[in-house]
Amino acid sequence: MTFILGKQTMVKIKYSVYPVLFFMLFIRASAQVKPEEVKKAMNETAAYVANVLLDSEGKSKCDYNILEAKWYPYEVPWHTGQAIYALLAAYKQTGNKAYLDAAKKSGEYWIGLEIKDRPKLRGMVNAVHGDFIGDDVIVFSTVSDGTPGIYELSRVTGDPKYALVATKAAGWMLANMCDLTQGVCYDNVDAKTGEVLKEYSPFWKSKDSGAQKLFDVSRPNTEGALFKDAYKFSGDKKFKEAFISLCNSLVQLQGPEGVWMQFMPNSVADNYFHPRFALWYAESLIEVFKLTRDRKYLEAAAKTARVFQKAQLSNGTIFYENYLDKRAPDKGSVTGSSVALAGIVWIGLSKEGYAEFNPAIERSARWLIDNRFAQDHPDPNLRGAVLETRTRMKKTKMWITNRDIGTTFAVRFLADYYDFKFRK
Repeated sequence: MTFILGKQTMVKIKYSVYPVLFFMLFIRASAQVKPEEVKKAMNETAAYVANVLLDSEGKSKCDYNILEAKWYPYEVPWHTGQAIYALLAAYKQTGNKAYLDAAKKSGEYWIGLEIKDRPKLRGMVNAVHGDFIGDDVIVFSTVSDGTPGIYELSRVTGDPKYALVATKAAGWMLANMCDLTQGVCYDNVDAKTGEVLKEYSPFWKSKDSGAQKLFDVSRPNTEGALFKDAYKFSGDKKFKEAFISLCNSLVQLQGPEGVWMQFMPNSVADNYFHPRFALWYAESLIEVFKLTRDRKYLEAAAKTARVFQKAQLSNGTIFYENYLDKRAPDKGSVTGSSVALAGIVWIGLSKEGYAEFNPAIERSARWLIDNRFAQDHPDPNLRGAVLETRTRMKKTKMWITNRDIGTTFAVRFLADYYDFKFRK
């Protein structure tokens, strides 16, 4: 098996070789990123999203098992929403209508998830998590962080039907899943009964129902800034008030480390923080700053951004498992989506005066341009994809995937970076 890592690196592995060898990256020293490189990478990655990542229904295929040459679904509504967001970012930069058409097809799939046949859930969307959680649980963040692309689709097309479905879901979630007095929204709801799970979360299978506390079953859940977009679309101030209230909770609950260790998927016990979770919170804090102009939100976002600046290697790499103590990151999984999302947050902060993040932004740009599978790669399922590996052991079998989100987040970063660096 041959993998091309950027223009300079070729790694050959046999299936019998322990897969961690695959992730020993030898990336050429950082070079100045040129505008034509960004445009080329943006078009190639966006074409991959439109032509490979999305199936005939318009939904994301999600995780590609490299050893099996097979796709596996994982939190499909969220992954599809991210694909839509990426395609629209590329469309606005390039004017390529193929990206818009693909986004619209995916948008039809997403709004088709609206629940109309279950009275208690009417207006919600059937955004089940899947994977080990199963198809019986709708997860708050699967909905909320899938909606930025949905609202953007209405803005770009001028058709309100996409945003309308997302806003109905936002209304249901605000009414049924949020406890603003506690500054949280519950994570899960039973997809069949509409019961909000307030005492037990399936994400904590190791904990009995009675042992789970409030922060085990809920979080501030501002990923995607859903309530901000719902307010902008509908004008209903209850959404604005809820968004600000939850973002205030973020600021109050943020620990000295800057990455909200009390909430899963972070782990206090292991001193481990997830490669994207806190970045979504930081992104929402930048959005609430735009709404309020209160710089306390930017300061909190910058606190998070500095954690990821430290986690990024000098060649731009960010790994999946990182620790707040002095332990080295687990190099078994390379997380292109974190390189990109951190870059998006860094750009947002730099625009507001935080120039300290500019070197990290450049490292992300160089890394994302260089660490893509070649256009002539022998596996058509990987041609043009950004490196986003996740390595796990399932019983006796190694489970090595290249995930779609490395590419979708990269498209967004490349679009933002082009504006940030080259449009004066």
